[in-house]
Amino acid sequence: MTVLTAPTAGTSTPTDMKSRIRRTILANPSVLPTVASVVIFVAMVIYGEIAYGRIVQFNTVSNLLINNAHLVVLAVALTFVILTGGIDLSVGSIIAFSSVAGVMLSNAGWNPIAVVVTMIGAGAAFGVVSGVLIRYFNVQPFIATLAMMFLGRGLASLLSTTPERLDEDSPIRWLGVQLKVIDGPKVNDLVITPAVIIAVLVVAVAFFVLHRTRTGRTVYAIGGSENSALLMGLPVRRTKVMVYVISGALSGLAAVLYTARLGTAQNITGIGWELDAIAAAVIGGTVLTGAYGYVLGSVVGALVLGLMTVLITRDGGIPPEMTTIITGGILLVFVLLQRAVVRKKE
Repeated sequence: MTVLTAPTAGTSTPTDMKSRIRRTILANPSVLPTVASVVIFVAMVIYGEIAYGRIVQFNTVSNLLINNAHLVVLAVALTFVILTGGIDLSVGSIIAFSSVAGVMLSNAGWNPIAVVVTMIGAGAAFGVVSGVLIRYFNVQPFIATLAMMFLGRGLASLLSTTPERLDEDSPIRWLGVQLKVIDGPKVNDLVITPAVIIAVLVVAVAFFVLHRTRTGRTVYAIGGSENSALLMGLPVRRTKVMVYVISGALSGLAAVLYTARLGTAQNITGIGWELDAIAAAVIGGTVLTGAYGYVLGSVVGALVLGLMTVLITRDGGIPPEMTTIITGGILLVFVLLQRAVVRKKE
Protein backbone atom coordinates (compact mmCIF):
# COMPACT_ATOMS: atom_id res chain seq x y z
CA MET A 1 0.00 0.00 0.00
CA THR A 2 1.28 3.44 -0.91
CA VAL A 3 0.97 6.04 1.79
CA LEU A 4 0.75 9.66 0.66
CA THR A 5 2.16 12.21 3.07
CA ALA A 6 1.73 15.91 2.85
CA PRO A 7 4.85 18.07 2.71
CA THR A 8 5.92 19.13 6.14
CA ALA A 9 5.73 22.76 7.13
CA GLY A 10 8.81 24.78 6.31
CA THR A 11 9.84 22.60 3.35
CA SER A 12 9.62 23.71 -0.26
CA THR A 13 9.66 21.70 -3.45
CA PRO A 14 11.56 22.76 -6.59
CA THR A 15 8.20 23.71 -8.12
CA ASP A 16 7.44 25.99 -5.18
CA MET A 17 10.86 27.59 -5.50
CA LYS A 18 10.37 28.24 -9.23
CA SER A 19 6.94 29.73 -8.56
CA ARG A 20 8.36 31.98 -5.86
CA ILE A 21 11.16 33.22 -8.13
CA ARG A 22 8.65 33.82 -10.93
CA ARG A 23 6.35 35.81 -8.64
CA THR A 24 9.29 37.89 -7.42
CA ILE A 25 10.37 38.77 -10.95
CA LEU A 26 6.81 39.57 -12.05
CA ALA A 27 6.29 41.78 -8.99
CA ASN A 28 9.57 43.62 -9.63
CA PRO A 29 10.62 43.32 -13.31
CA SER A 30 13.63 45.60 -12.74
CA VAL A 31 15.51 42.67 -11.17
CA LEU A 32 15.29 40.70 -14.43
CA PRO A 33 18.49 42.12 -16.03
CA THR A 34 20.40 41.47 -12.78
CA VAL A 35 19.10 37.90 -12.64
CA ALA A 36 20.09 37.49 -16.29
CA SER A 37 23.65 38.68 -15.55
CA VAL A 38 23.96 36.13 -12.74
CA VAL A 39 22.71 33.40 -15.08
CA ILE A 40 25.24 34.44 -17.73
CA PHE A 41 28.06 34.40 -15.19
CA VAL A 42 27.13 30.92 -13.96
CA ALA A 43 26.78 29.69 -17.56
CA MET A 44 30.23 31.06 -18.41
CA VAL A 45 31.73 29.27 -15.40
CA ILE A 46 30.09 25.98 -16.40
CA TYR A 47 31.17 26.35 -20.03
CA GLY A 48 34.72 27.22 -19.05
CA GLU A 49 34.97 24.24 -16.72
CA ILE A 50 33.67 21.85 -19.40
CA ALA A 51 35.66 23.32 -22.29
CA TYR A 52 38.98 24.16 -20.64
CA GLY A 53 38.90 22.81 -17.09
CA ARG A 54 40.44 24.33 -13.96
CA ILE A 55 38.01 27.26 -13.90
CA VAL A 56 36.28 26.37 -10.63
CA GLN A 57 39.38 26.54 -8.45
CA PHE A 58 41.01 28.89 -6.00
CA ASN A 59 43.65 30.47 -8.22
CA THR A 60 41.12 31.37 -10.93
CA VAL A 61 38.89 33.06 -8.36
CA SER A 62 41.92 34.84 -6.90
CA ASN A 63 43.07 36.17 -10.28
CA LEU A 64 39.52 37.23 -11.18
CA LEU A 65 39.18 39.29 -8.00
CA ILE A 66 42.70 40.73 -7.96
CA ASN A 67 42.76 41.73 -11.63
CA ASN A 68 39.31 43.33 -11.56
CA ALA A 69 39.27 45.11 -8.20
CA HIS A 70 39.67 48.50 -9.88
CA LEU A 71 36.90 47.68 -12.40
CA VAL A 72 34.53 46.76 -9.58
CA VAL A 73 35.15 50.16 -7.97
CA LEU A 74 34.55 51.91 -11.31
CA ALA A 75 31.35 49.93 -11.85
CA VAL A 76 30.09 51.11 -8.47
CA ALA A 77 30.97 54.69 -9.40
CA LEU A 78 29.02 54.51 -12.68
CA THR A 79 26.06 52.88 -10.92
CA PHE A 80 25.53 56.01 -8.82
CA VAL A 81 25.69 58.26 -11.88
CA ILE A 82 23.54 56.14 -14.19
CA LEU A 83 20.84 55.70 -11.54
CA THR A 84 20.24 59.46 -11.75
CA GLY A 85 19.93 59.23 -15.53
CA GLY A 86 23.42 60.65 -16.12
CA ILE A 87 26.70 59.36 -17.51
CA ASP A 88 30.37 59.87 -16.67
CA LEU A 89 32.92 59.57 -19.47
CA SER A 90 35.80 61.02 -17.45
CA VAL A 91 36.64 58.09 -15.15
CA GLY A 92 39.39 56.65 -17.38
CA SER A 93 41.12 60.00 -17.75
CA ILE A 94 40.83 60.65 -14.01
CA ILE A 95 42.66 57.37 -13.42
CA ALA A 96 45.41 58.41 -15.83
CA PHE A 97 45.92 61.80 -14.20
CA SER A 98 45.63 60.54 -10.62
CA SER A 99 47.98 57.60 -11.16
CA VAL A 100 50.68 59.63 -12.93
CA ALA A 101 50.47 62.42 -10.36
CA GLY A 102 50.45 59.93 -7.49
CA VAL A 103 53.54 58.06 -8.68
CA MET A 104 55.45 61.29 -9.26
CA LEU A 105 54.52 62.62 -5.82
CA SER A 106 55.42 59.32 -4.15
CA ASN A 107 58.80 59.21 -5.87
CA ALA A 108 59.36 62.82 -4.81
CA GLY A 109 59.21 61.72 -1.18
CA TRP A 110 55.63 62.54 -0.19
CA ASN A 111 54.01 60.68 2.66
CA PRO A 112 52.14 57.66 1.17
CA ILE A 113 48.91 58.53 2.98
CA ALA A 114 49.11 62.08 1.61
CA VAL A 115 49.67 60.65 -1.88
CA VAL A 116 46.62 58.38 -1.65
CA VAL A 117 44.45 61.23 -0.31
CA THR A 118 45.69 63.51 -3.10
CA MET A 119 44.88 60.90 -5.77
CA ILE A 120 41.35 60.43 -4.45
CA GLY A 121 40.94 64.18 -3.91
CA ALA A 122 42.02 64.92 -7.48
CA GLY A 123 39.32 62.58 -8.74
CA ALA A 124 36.74 64.21 -6.48
CA ALA A 125 37.74 67.63 -7.83
CA PHE A 126 36.99 66.49 -11.38
CA GLY A 127 33.64 65.22 -10.10
CA VAL A 128 32.85 68.58 -8.49
CA VAL A 129 33.45 70.41 -11.78
CA SER A 130 31.30 67.91 -13.71
CA GLY A 131 28.51 68.08 -11.14
CA VAL A 132 28.46 71.89 -11.05
CA LEU A 133 28.40 72.12 -14.85
CA ILE A 134 25.54 69.64 -15.04
CA ARG A 135 23.38 70.90 -12.21
CA TYR A 136 23.92 74.66 -12.13
CA PHE A 137 24.79 75.40 -15.79
CA ASN A 138 22.43 72.82 -17.33
CA VAL A 139 25.21 71.21 -19.38
CA GLN A 140 24.35 67.72 -20.60
CA PRO A 141 26.19 65.02 -18.61
CA PHE A 142 27.65 63.61 -21.83
CA ILE A 143 29.19 66.99 -22.79
CA ALA A 144 30.34 67.95 -19.28
CA THR A 145 32.08 64.65 -18.58
CA LEU A 146 33.46 64.51 -22.14
CA ALA A 147 35.15 67.86 -21.44
CA MET A 148 36.55 66.47 -18.19
CA MET A 149 37.76 63.40 -20.08
CA PHE A 150 39.84 65.53 -22.45
CA LEU A 151 41.01 67.76 -19.59
CA GLY A 152 42.15 64.81 -17.47
CA ARG A 153 43.94 63.12 -20.35
CA GLY A 154 45.61 66.37 -21.31
CA LEU A 155 46.80 67.06 -17.76
CA ALA A 156 48.16 63.51 -17.50
CA SER A 157 50.11 64.00 -20.74
CA LEU A 158 51.33 67.35 -19.48
CA LEU A 159 52.77 65.67 -16.39
CA SER A 160 54.51 62.89 -18.29
CA THR A 161 54.37 61.11 -21.63
CA THR A 162 56.61 58.26 -20.51
CA PRO A 163 55.80 55.46 -18.05
CA GLU A 164 56.37 56.46 -14.43
CA ARG A 165 57.42 53.61 -12.14
CA LEU A 166 56.58 53.50 -8.46
CA ASP A 167 59.59 52.94 -6.21
CA GLU A 168 59.96 49.32 -5.15
CA ASP A 169 60.01 50.27 -1.47
CA SER A 170 56.93 52.51 -1.67
CA PRO A 171 54.37 51.60 1.02
CA ILE A 172 51.62 52.10 -1.59
CA ARG A 173 52.70 48.81 -3.16
CA TRP A 174 51.45 47.05 -0.03
CA LEU A 175 47.92 47.39 -1.41
CA GLY A 176 48.93 44.94 -4.13
CA VAL A 177 50.63 42.38 -1.89
CA GLN A 178 49.01 38.95 -2.10
CA LEU A 179 47.70 37.50 1.15
CA LYS A 180 47.04 33.76 1.32
CA VAL A 181 43.58 32.92 2.66
CA ILE A 182 43.42 29.18 1.89
CA ASP A 183 46.47 27.00 1.34
CA GLY A 184 45.37 24.75 -1.50
CA PRO A 185 47.14 21.87 -3.23
CA LYS A 186 50.28 22.84 -5.18
CA VAL A 187 49.78 26.40 -6.49
CA ASN A 188 46.00 26.32 -6.19
CA ASP A 189 45.80 28.80 -3.30
CA LEU A 190 43.06 31.30 -2.56
CA VAL A 191 44.79 34.65 -2.26
CA ILE A 192 43.55 38.21 -2.06
CA THR A 193 45.14 41.62 -1.78
CA PRO A 194 44.31 44.64 0.39
CA ALA A 195 42.99 46.18 -2.84
CA VAL A 196 40.37 43.43 -3.09
CA ILE A 197 39.33 44.04 0.51
CA ILE A 198 38.99 47.76 -0.23
CA ALA A 199 36.86 47.00 -3.30
CA VAL A 200 34.57 44.78 -1.18
CA LEU A 201 34.24 47.55 1.41
CA VAL A 202 33.36 50.04 -1.33
CA VAL A 203 30.62 47.71 -2.57
CA ALA A 204 29.26 47.23 0.98
CA VAL A 205 29.20 50.98 1.71
CA ALA A 206 27.62 51.76 -1.67
CA PHE A 207 24.94 49.11 -1.08
CA PHE A 208 24.15 50.60 2.32
CA VAL A 209 24.01 54.16 0.99
CA LEU A 210 21.75 53.32 -1.97
CA HIS A 211 19.36 51.00 -0.18
CA ARG A 212 19.35 52.14 3.45
CA THR A 213 19.72 55.92 3.43
CA ARG A 214 17.74 58.98 2.37
CA THR A 215 20.53 59.86 -0.04
CA GLY A 216 20.10 56.56 -1.85
CA ARG A 217 16.34 57.04 -2.11
CA THR A 218 16.96 60.51 -3.55
CA VAL A 219 19.32 59.06 -6.17
CA TYR A 220 16.64 56.63 -7.33
CA ALA A 221 13.97 59.34 -7.21
CA ILE A 222 16.03 61.66 -9.45
CA GLY A 223 16.38 58.89 -12.01
CA GLY A 224 12.65 58.25 -11.93
CA SER A 225 11.59 61.88 -12.28
CA GLU A 226 13.68 64.85 -11.28
CA ASN A 227 10.67 67.18 -11.23
CA SER A 228 8.76 64.84 -8.92
CA ALA A 229 11.79 64.61 -6.65
CA LEU A 230 11.89 68.41 -6.45
CA LEU A 231 8.18 68.57 -5.63
CA MET A 232 8.72 66.06 -2.83
CA GLY A 233 11.29 68.42 -1.29
CA LEU A 234 14.27 66.12 -1.88
CA PRO A 235 17.76 67.68 -2.10
CA VAL A 236 18.04 67.19 -5.86
CA ARG A 237 20.75 69.76 -6.62
CA ARG A 238 23.05 68.62 -3.85
CA THR A 239 22.56 64.95 -4.69
CA LYS A 240 23.21 65.40 -8.42
CA VAL A 241 26.51 67.10 -7.68
CA MET A 242 27.32 64.50 -5.03
CA VAL A 243 26.98 61.50 -7.38
CA TYR A 244 29.61 62.97 -9.71
CA VAL A 245 31.87 63.71 -6.75
CA ILE A 246 31.44 60.08 -5.66
CA SER A 247 32.21 58.91 -9.19
CA GLY A 248 35.35 61.03 -9.36
CA ALA A 249 36.55 60.03 -5.89
CA LEU A 250 36.03 56.33 -6.62
CA SER A 251 37.92 56.79 -9.89
CA GLY A 252 40.81 58.22 -7.91
CA LEU A 253 40.58 55.23 -5.56
CA ALA A 254 40.58 52.88 -8.55
CA ALA A 255 43.77 54.62 -9.71
CA VAL A 256 45.34 53.88 -6.32
CA LEU A 257 44.39 50.19 -6.49
CA TYR A 258 45.56 49.77 -10.08
CA THR A 259 48.84 51.61 -9.52
CA ALA A 260 49.57 49.58 -6.38
CA ARG A 261 49.10 46.33 -8.32
CA LEU A 262 51.17 47.19 -11.40
CA GLY A 263 53.57 49.72 -9.91
CA THR A 264 53.50 51.91 -13.04
CA ALA A 265 51.47 54.81 -14.39
CA GLN A 266 51.11 56.28 -17.88
CA ASN A 267 49.20 59.08 -19.52
CA ILE A 268 47.48 56.43 -21.70
CA THR A 269 46.28 54.40 -18.71
CA GLY A 270 42.52 53.99 -18.54
CA ILE A 271 41.70 54.54 -22.20
CA GLY A 272 38.30 52.96 -22.76
CA TRP A 273 37.82 52.04 -19.11
CA GLU A 274 34.81 54.32 -18.85
CA LEU A 275 33.13 52.13 -21.46
CA ASP A 276 34.07 48.97 -19.57
CA ALA A 277 32.59 50.43 -16.37
CA ILE A 278 29.40 51.46 -18.17
CA ALA A 279 29.18 48.00 -19.73
CA ALA A 280 29.65 46.35 -16.33
CA ALA A 281 26.87 48.46 -14.81
CA VAL A 282 24.49 47.83 -17.72
CA ILE A 283 25.20 44.09 -17.85
CA GLY A 284 24.60 44.05 -14.11
CA GLY A 285 21.10 45.44 -14.62
CA THR A 286 21.48 49.20 -14.19
CA VAL A 287 19.08 50.81 -16.67
CA LEU A 288 20.65 53.62 -18.70
CA THR A 289 17.56 55.81 -18.36
CA GLY A 290 17.99 55.79 -14.58
CA ALA A 291 15.95 54.77 -11.53
CA TYR A 292 16.55 51.00 -11.84
CA GLY A 293 19.69 49.12 -10.87
CA TYR A 294 21.66 47.47 -8.09
CA VAL A 295 25.24 47.80 -6.92
CA LEU A 296 25.62 44.04 -6.52
CA GLY A 297 24.44 43.60 -10.10
CA SER A 298 27.18 45.95 -11.31
CA VAL A 299 29.73 43.83 -9.44
CA VAL A 300 28.45 40.74 -11.25
CA GLY A 301 28.70 42.66 -14.53
CA ALA A 302 32.35 43.50 -13.81
CA LEU A 303 33.07 39.85 -13.01
CA VAL A 304 31.35 38.77 -16.25
CA LEU A 305 33.75 40.99 -18.23
CA GLY A 306 36.71 39.70 -16.23
CA LEU A 307 35.71 36.05 -16.69
CA MET A 308 35.24 36.63 -20.41
CA THR A 309 38.87 37.73 -20.65
CA VAL A 310 39.94 34.64 -18.70
CA LEU A 311 38.05 32.29 -21.02
CA ILE A 312 39.39 33.95 -24.17
CA THR A 313 42.93 33.71 -22.77
CA ARG A 314 42.43 30.03 -21.88
CA ASP A 315 41.15 29.24 -25.37
CA GLY A 316 44.23 30.62 -27.09
CA GLY A 317 42.65 30.45 -30.54
CA ILE A 318 40.32 33.42 -30.08
CA PRO A 319 41.90 36.79 -30.92
CA PRO A 320 41.83 39.32 -28.05
CA GLU A 321 39.80 41.67 -30.25
CA MET A 322 36.87 39.30 -29.83
CA THR A 323 36.51 40.53 -26.25
CA THR A 324 35.19 43.85 -27.54
CA ILE A 325 32.86 42.17 -30.03
CA ILE A 326 31.44 39.78 -27.43
CA THR A 327 31.03 42.61 -24.93
CA GLY A 328 29.15 44.63 -27.54
CA GLY A 329 26.85 41.69 -28.26
CA ILE A 330 26.09 41.09 -24.58
CA LEU A 331 25.55 44.82 -24.05
CA LEU A 332 23.08 44.96 -26.95
CA VAL A 333 21.09 42.09 -25.48
CA PHE A 334 20.93 43.77 -22.09
CA VAL A 335 19.90 47.13 -23.56
CA LEU A 336 17.00 45.41 -25.31
CA LEU A 337 16.15 43.57 -22.09
CA GLN A 338 16.20 46.85 -20.20
CA ARG A 339 13.86 48.39 -22.74
CA ALA A 340 11.40 45.56 -22.15
CA VAL A 341 11.67 46.13 -18.40
CA VAL A 342 10.98 49.86 -18.74
CA ARG A 343 7.93 49.17 -20.92
CA LYS A 344 6.68 46.64 -18.39
CA LYS A 345 7.04 49.23 -15.62
CA GLU A 346 5.20 51.82 -17.71
